[in-house]
Amino acid sequence: MNTSHLTCTPTPKRASAFSRRALGLAICALTLLWPNLQAQDKPPLKIVVGFPPGGSVDILARMVAQALREDFGSIVVENKPGAGGRIALNMVKAAKPDGQTVIILPSGPMVLFPHVYKKLDYDAVKDFTPITQIARFQFGVVSGPSSNVKTVAEMVAKAKTDPASANYGTPGAGTLPHFMGVLLEQSAGITLNHIPFQGGAPANTALLGGHIGYKFDVVSETAELHRNGKVRIIAVTGNQRDPQVPEVPTLKESGINMDATAWFAMYGPADLKDDALSRLENAMMKIARDPATKDMMVKLGYEVIGSNANDLAAAQRADLARWEKPIKATGVQLD
Repeated sequence: MNTSHLTCTPTPKRASAFSRRALGLAICALTLLWPNLQAQDKPPLKIVVGFPPGGSVDILARMVAQALREDFGSIVVENKPGAGGRIALNMVKAAKPDGQTVIILPSGPMVLFPHVYKKLDYDAVKDFTPITQIARFQFGVVSGPSSNVKTVAEMVAKAKTDPASANYGTPGAGTLPHFMGVLLEQSAGITLNHIPFQGGAPANTALLGGHIGYKFDVVSETAELHRNGKVRIIAVTGNQRDPQVPEVPTLKESGINMDATAWFAMYGPADLKDDALSRLENAMMKIARDPATKDMMVKLGYEVIGSNANDLAAAQRADLARWEKPIKATGVQLD
């Protein structure tokens, strides 16, 4: 209710002047306070994150939560890590479609997992309502101390002459970094040995310790190690250089015909009410246009999108189709 121009109307003539004035003031006060009373009764907007605090998804979700407070007031970011985000997705799948519970996640669980898992406990299309594609991001091809590789050309040559050294680590089997490695294998005509870890931090430890030669990961997760000279990002997987490491070439610039990015998006449960969807969609699109928020995302290496719900649905369909062939070619099937 718009209360900015409310005036208090007189009470019936039969009441005394004092009663009319008191009743009028009471009605006016309740009318002005009603939106606040409603807001207090309404639970906070819950943004679910399927990964531990401090990672790239968590940082983005908390940035979005801060920006949404102007429109939504109280917001809670709830971390439900495990199973590559599937635990969090099932939590949102079971939530009421009232717009009070949403999830922010990378695209992998929505476009890769349907091809990877034999029995996925959710339907990536039917069980969720697309709200907005927040941003796109790319991955780095990271060379560790044991490989002593400084370019993609050197990596390809070494993989052909010394296949045992071509081990690459990722945060887990079936993840986006895993299949970035698969795409590079197919594009460069080489064989790489995938070593899955329980998250990005253990993969970093193995890389720094010389137990694996390479790693595929979100650029922001490795940029600081690259700048400190502890590892070397030898290429990025998108079609343009990453602002966090502008000196690093793309794979195409390195002679490999590969261009692959991923995205962060917000979803709600299936059959999200139209008014709730519209409110969330409009608020997220406003965030994408906000210069301060946009600047923070760009500094993290993200290309800000801020799409509407229909565009996110279309992007999901396109990537579901795009990843099907390369994933099936690997024969990877997880339980």
